[in-house]
Amino acid sequence: MTLSLYIARRFLRAFVMVAATFWGILFLIEMVEKIRSFSAAKVGLAQAALLAGLSVPASLYTILPLVMILAAVTLFLGLARSSELVVIRASGRSALRMLAAPVVVALLLGVLIVAVGNPIVSATSKRYEELAGRYRATGVQAVSIGQEGVWMRQGMGGDSAGEQAVIRAARANLDATRLYDVTFLIVDPERGPVRRIDAEEAVLTRGAWALTKVKDWPLGSSTNPERDATRADTLSLPSDLTAERIRDSFGTPSTVPIWQLPGFIRGLENAGFSARRHLVWFEMELAQPLVMAAMVLIAAGFTMRHSRLGRTGVMVLLALAAGLGVFFLRNVAQVLGDNGQIPVALAAWAPPAIALMLALALILQEEDG
Repeated sequence: MTLSLYIARRFLRAFVMVAATFWGILFLIEMVEKIRSFSAAKVGLAQAALLAGLSVPASLYTILPLVMILAAVTLFLGLARSSELVVIRASGRSALRMLAAPVVVALLLGVLIVAVGNPIVSATSKRYEELAGRYRATGVQAVSIGQEGVWMRQGMGGDSAGEQAVIRAARANLDATRLYDVTFLIVDPERGPVRRIDAEEAVLTRGAWALTKVKDWPLGSSTNPERDATRADTLSLPSDLTAERIRDSFGTPSTVPIWQLPGFIRGLENAGFSARRHLVWFEMELAQPLVMAAMVLIAAGFTMRHSRLGRTGVMVLLALAAGLGVFFLRNVAQVLGDNGQIPVALAAWAPPAIALMLALALILQEEDG
């Protein structure tokens, strides 16, 4: 037990050190990038540091499997150079028993990262997008999915520039460019609501919504909007939305905290959207602890050997190459899962399962021949 705790502490210390190093490097890179990207907005050093600090967690979260394998390599190289590996094996402890401590730590770190780190990354990413949009002075568009239907917000554009429209639809097609049972509430920043429009269907065209079977209430210019309401078979309503902006407004699945993701997926499906990307992301997040454990076993398979045997540099490079291979295999599986070419469970769980089996096979081959 004492030996296991010692190895666990060493491994945890190595992980924190490697993660802090990567955080510092990413922060400096993001700082330079933000100063360059927001030069037109005359962003100062403090604002650039804030933007960089908000964007670094998402970047670091993406490469955490690589951080894990580097931490494991650091641990095993340290044990090998101090001859502690030889002493441990001479005491009769097998490699698999010795690996139990770092593997358990990796699993616990994976659970903590998903349960706590994922919501933190989601919050910082949303805050970054808000600040970045403010500095770029771009129009505000937002899409929200709930039990009540699809909600959007847009700038009116055209002659109504400065006005905003809140859009509510009972349902929509897959990319939200065709809305059904839709209501537009047009708001002037100074006068408040000025117009309400109901339509059976709204189709997004270039620069406008094409509405059919419309009822239009003049809220701002009439003392009796119901009396002055007009009906029309068709109506064109200016819009600065595009299909790409709507798709981007849904956000990547990573911007939704994992605790809220099941409800968000249900809302997407109830509104008629495809939630496959979010399902794949959710399953891959659940598989994250398994990925972390696989990275530890991969590092052990190549570097848990005495340093006097030589070829240490080659083995480290092979371990990193194997870790990168698993990392890219996981990304490829995610893309295939998003596109519906392989089942969701296969996309999420197959890469870490394959990595675990191959790593265990390599360790057993090295230990028992």
